[in-house]
Amino acid sequence: MKKNILQSLQKKLIVSCQANEGEPLHGYPRICQALAEAAITGGAAGIRANYPENVSLIREITSLPVIGIYKKIYKESEVFITPTLQEVDSLVEAGADIIALDGTKRPRPQKQTLSDIIKKGKEQYPDLCFMADVSTEEEGKYCHDLGFDIIATTLSGYTPYSPQISGPDFKLVARLANRLSTPVIAEGRISKPEEARIMLEIGAWSVVVGGAITRPHTITQKFASALTAQSL
Repeated sequence: MKKNILQSLQKKLIVSCQANEGEPLHGYPRICQALAEAAITGGAAGIRANYPENVSLIREITSLPVIGIYKKIYKESEVFITPTLQEVDSLVEAGADIIALDGTKRPRPQKQTLSDIIKKGKEQYPDLCFMADVSTEEEGKYCHDLGFDIIATTLSGYTPYSPQISGPDFKLVARLANRLSTPVIAEGRISKPEEARIMLEIGAWSVVVGGAITRPHTITQKFASALTAQSL
């Protein structure tokens, strides 16, 4: 089953359908479902979604792989992408095929460790794929050694110690793809089809695109800013 899921995503597009707190679409699961349906109609091979309720609604409309994350804030930790085993359980119940977790070495809530979570997760859910969202090459190697099925560059630029660049981290994708036998998914600030194509050329297994497709307010801002700059 894992092999089939991974093969179905190879050299394909995954669309992230999310709305963070404070964004106009946040709190409307049916809109998230509609965004996913639109992405699938457009050719997406998989969907990445936040919160169990969104995963469950997307599961209703497709048999394509769904990557589930559960962003949850705990006061004692900076880790918020599926930070504990409890969030893993909720995403499994919602119907996710792949569970994405923060793959950094930062302390996690409730004194849980990433190694314990992945060990217990794989024991309880042997048919599930586990994806590590990392920000550096070192973290990618660490998660590879822990037994993750997929490594994703999601957190590059979103930890204080990773390169703070405005565009996609092509270098990290290339280094991880060259170093690891585990599939590497390119994710993070990919805004153009040309950038997605380059990611495949340098070794990415597949590509996740989010805001450039599913965040209308940020897409609008780019057009509005361009017109404002032109009028000055």
